[in-house]
Amino acid sequence: MITGELRNKVDKIWETFWTGGITNPLDVIEQFTYLLFIKQLDDIETNKENESNFLGIPYETMFPEDCQKYRWSKFKNLGSAEEMYNVVLNGVFPFIKNLHQDGDSAYAKYMGDAIFKIPTAAMLTKIVDGIDGLELGDEDTKGDLYEYLLSKVATAGTNGQFRTPRHIINMMVNLVQPTPEDIIIDPAMGSAGFLIEAQQYLRDNHADLFLHAGLREHFNNKMFYGNDMDRTMLRIGAMNMLLHGVDNPNISYRDSLSEQNSDEEKYTLVLANPPFKGSLDYEAVSADLLKVTKTKKTELLFLALFLRILKKGGRAAVIVPDGVLFGSSTAHKQIRKEILDNNKLDAVISMPSGVFKPYAGVSTAILIFTKTGTGGTDNVWFYDMKADGFSLDDKRQEISDNDIPDIIERYKNLAEETDRKRTEQSFCVPVQEIRDNNYDLSINKYKEVVYEAIEYESTDVILGKIEAIENEIQVELAELKKLLTK
Repeated sequence: MITGELRNKVDKIWETFWTGGITNPLDVIEQFTYLLFIKQLDDIETNKENESNFLGIPYETMFPEDCQKYRWSKFKNLGSAEEMYNVVLNGVFPFIKNLHQDGDSAYAKYMGDAIFKIPTAAMLTKIVDGIDGLELGDEDTKGDLYEYLLSKVATAGTNGQFRTPRHIINMMVNLVQPTPEDIIIDPAMGSAGFLIEAQQYLRDNHADLFLHAGLREHFNNKMFYGNDMDRTMLRIGAMNMLLHGVDNPNISYRDSLSEQNSDEEKYTLVLANPPFKGSLDYEAVSADLLKVTKTKKTELLFLALFLRILKKGGRAAVIVPDGVLFGSSTAHKQIRKEILDNNKLDAVISMPSGVFKPYAGVSTAILIFTKTGTGGTDNVWFYDMKADGFSLDDKRQEISDNDIPDIIERYKNLAEETDRKRTEQSFCVPVQEIRDNNYDLSINKYKEVVYEAIEYESTDVILGKIEAIENEIQVELAELKKLLTK
């Protein structure tokens, strides 16, 4: 969440849009995003130039010679507001819309109908100056900015358009460890946070994939998939992926739960925090999903979807509300039974309710499972996360307590977890015990709490101490009265 000076600067830019006649919040977010994207393109180009000069090697520019004037650092310094406006309207905006000429690319699809709506040169100048003064150093700050902008949309809470915190995404990606051969999807992608973190993990841990022509082509064209029903988010996602060096992500305008989505056994890794917005009509849901769990609840339907779209051996790391773990309805039990008995449930990580504050206070958990189609669950690993490195109130200030490194370390060494006691922060539970407990996956069902006996002093001793304190107060009060009456 952005605060302080940065928040004030963003609010001023928003006010400039509002007073200039752009009053639809989604229009503001779109226009804001386009200009941020234009600035980021120039920042990336500047970094490439600096690296090229330092290393003495050439680089492939995004801005050909005749397009250098479209760089943020160039047009922001033009002599007059009208001149800058004409360059942005007639040069810069068409340039970013046509960055990827291939009509099949996600970028081309979702930028093709983008419209530049800022009406006057004076308004554009104010906004450019405002954005130029924003310090958006890392990806988390940019994500916080998008989240803050979305919080201004009245429907944002209903639509579930809140970014998963970057450190939680990072933890989930490190738990499943994407490989260069994976085919990764987020069926409710938003601004593509999971996909961006996955590609960064591959760059950090499998950099040699870019030396292999086949893997490099797979990375740029066939590895990353995302669905969403909000075209603003699709544009943001496409721009985000392009800025992070993924040439052609497969991003689709699609309701993942509907018949429109026919994907089946197509992906090897699902990373997702799907919206938990309540109920859908049966008519709007794919019949295949209803066969697994007949319900209107999106959180259960998404789990059924993940099982359908994964290939055999594919993995999933997904966030679910706590109710999924212990809900007593037939549908809740059906989906838990399907994951436990017909596939392989690897882990349940219980997260504290403050993780998604200030926007939501729900308790959530991460499920990690593997699609087998033939069972395979032996022991399920449970972890009780108590701290994620930030305070669990609305302020979410950074603190020293952080279980995330421990979670990653323990999960990578599950063989050493089997002998842990139920009183510890993590432990394993045999699958038969879970079956005997109605497939309940809530950690409190299996965690053992040790109560320490505390012996108090006798009431006579306690009362004696109270009387002694009272006598002392009376003596001191009498002395104070004497002093005041002199």
